[in-house]
Amino acid sequence: MTLYQINNEKLAHIKKVNFEYEKDLQKLTENNLEELFNLQFVETEFQVDNLRIDTLAFNLESKSFVIIEYKNSKNYSVIDQGYSYLSLLLNNKAEFVLKYNENMNVNLKKSDVDWSQTIIMFIAPSFTTYQLKSVEFNDLAFELWEVSKFGNNTVLFDKVNVSENKASINTIKNNKTEVNKQIKKYTESRLLRKKSKKSKEMYNTLKERINNQYDDIEIVPLKLYVAFKLNKKNVISVAIQKNYLKIWIDLKFDQINDPLNKIEDVSEKGHWGTGDCYFQMDDLDDIEYFMTLFKQAYDYKL
Repeated sequence: MTLYQINNEKLAHIKKVNFEYEKDLQKLTENNLEELFNLQFVETEFQVDNLRIDTLAFNLESKSFVIIEYKNSKNYSVIDQGYSYLSLLLNNKAEFVLKYNENMNVNLKKSDVDWSQTIIMFIAPSFTTYQLKSVEFNDLAFELWEVSKFGNNTVLFDKVNVSENKASINTIKNNKTEVNKQIKKYTESRLLRKKSKKSKEMYNTLKERINNQYDDIEIVPLKLYVAFKLNKKNVISVAIQKNYLKIWIDLKFDQINDPLNKIEDVSEKGHWGTGDCYFQMDDLDDIEYFMTLFKQAYDYKL
């Protein structure tokens, strides 16, 4: 990616610069985990057994741990290293929970953690073709992020996306069977499985409307719902049911203008998604009105 600075209608090329040390990239990321990924910082250089984790983080929304590894060198296998970290976590759950409780001053239990949604993140200035190809599976719980630093004191974190159409890791012989049984990569197609044609049509139409109108929305499938995010913060959460959609809008009930009174206040009720405003979509005809509610939440998150 080439960046330019505008100066009197002339473009000046902004050159890339290197992180001098891997630790510089790590420190920058750890100091900005919430801004970058909406994650809690737990511990740096966390050692369990004979492995040391660069950064241990926690995702409050999915109630799962995130392990972050930084690389300036290209001489490593993300597959082997990623599975080593997953095995480490699954075999030492108590140590991870203890470290979280010590640093956050809470009383989290092992049963409170959704271990299936654990993510391993690799952050590096670049990856080799071999490394990129090695993670091209739609159900692999690894994320690759390329980081570019520029001479004008700016930085870009760019996620390497993998299509849902890629093969499953389970089709490959000799894969890490025990880890794959416990760690799940949740996708839209997985959440749409066994749903009615009506629900699929409503979800896909809603997604298309949002994508067409807003080009900065990130769609993140989780275990129970799909989060539509702006700047890593939820705008709405959509749980796909057999014949309808459950949608939570991430606003307080008194923040939304709902002239048709279709929003339910769920601030005192347990629910999956984030936000106090619940909307049930029963029909395609509901989408037009819902988009007026979505815009309110979107504008609030800007």
